[in-house]
Amino acid sequence: QVQLVESGGGLVQPGGSLRLSCAASGSLLRSDVMGWYRQAPGKQRELVAVLATGGKANYAASVEGRFTISRDNAKNTMYLSMNSLKPEDTAIYYCNRRRLASGTNYWGQGTQVTVSS
Repeated sequence: QVQLVESGGGLVQPGGSLRLSCAASGSLLRSDVMGWYRQAPGKQRELVAVLATGGKANYAASVEGRFTISRDNAKNTMYLSMNSLKPEDTAIYYCNRRRLASGTNYWGQGTQVTVSS
């Protein structure tokens, strides 16, 4: 089993910044694909950023150039640095870890990000 715990969400003004963290524990594999998703009220959950094993990052077009995904393997922690935040970035942000061999997805409990003046 894998446990994921997000932190770092909150209320921020438009143009501000936040850094989300996702601490992982349990049965972890270096080959796991890690990513961040978000779900706004009344909308489906969407991919924000994904970090593959080789370190290549991919981003949703809506956050490209503003968000950065990274990981610290020594701490088993993944981060999402968010800059130039917009009201449309308001959502619950979820940490995800996908096991390639089985296709199993592990999810955190989510952290609320609200961008408002």
